[in-house]
Amino acid sequence: MLWVDKYRPKTLAKVIVHEDIAQNLNKLVAEQDCPHLLFYGPSVFGKKTLIMGLLRQIYGPGVEKVENRTWKVDAGNRAIDLELTTLSTANHVELCPSDAGFQDRYIVQDVIKEMARNRAIDSKGKKTFKVVVLNEVDKLSREAQHSLRRTMEKYSTSCRLILCCNSSSKVTEAIRSRCLNVRINAPAQEQIVRVLDFIGKKEGLEVPPGFTAHIAEKSNRSLRRAILSFETCRVQQYPFKNYQEISPLEWEEYVSTLSSDIMKEQSPKRLFEVRGKLYELLVNCIPPEILLKAEITPTRCRSRIQQKTIKTR
Repeated sequence: MLWVDKYRPKTLAKVIVHEDIAQNLNKLVAEQDCPHLLFYGPSVFGKKTLIMGLLRQIYGPGVEKVENRTWKVDAGNRAIDLELTTLSTANHVELCPSDAGFQDRYIVQDVIKEMARNRAIDSKGKKTFKVVVLNEVDKLSREAQHSLRRTMEKYSTSCRLILCCNSSSKVTEAIRSRCLNVRINAPAQEQIVRVLDFIGKKEGLEVPPGFTAHIAEKSNRSLRRAILSFETCRVQQYPFKNYQEISPLEWEEYVSTLSSDIMKEQSPKRLFEVRGKLYELLVNCIPPEILLKAEITPTRCRSRIQQKTIKTR
């Protein structure tokens, strides 16, 4: 098992990064006053970890039962068969309605309606609420978001929504105002160093002073990337060295050649080659916004154009 999965916090009490947010979520559960929640922030910064910790705090262990299910959606005068992979238990369901494309609003209506139909009952015979976790809410169509707003109002007594997205600006104000908004920021380098030191201690590794800080500096404030780099260094060379090289990701090495290819030659042939490389990256599930933030950025290309202009003078 990879370290990034092995040392993922299972409960809110074990969260090191975003510890203050975890404590506030724990208070909401203890006070039995859990509203609709909207987690937003860049990917790989810990939104899913906090959500799963919250679900475990509410319902206990066993909240990750994978279920392949065909949703039969009533779309007015016709029925639509949509097959979506969901993570679900008797008390919660997690799905990504944007996978349904332009039919996402029917998924939103049908799933919440089915979850809210029968209220959950705990071991003491007390009725509680069910939870629907919707991922990539910022990618929902406007019609789906309006439908979501109406549905969450109608079933608010028996169902709670946990919404997850990268950008809250793409979520309508009507939805944001009905949720407790939780901003997940990038972890600080000091927090990443704490996590890496914790993993090193658990694995019984001898870590040179400053080695984990070097990894954290190269991680671009991504805890997942830092842990993967730490494990890669362990496989490549152990005992560690103070200034051991931190290998970049393969796709980043691939992307780094694109901007130089563009600047070397501007021709239909080179354009065809660059387009092929971009298609290959997209096929391998590298998001286009990540590509633009990597090496192919206007700033980087502009600096290279300026250098080339100076040399020609």
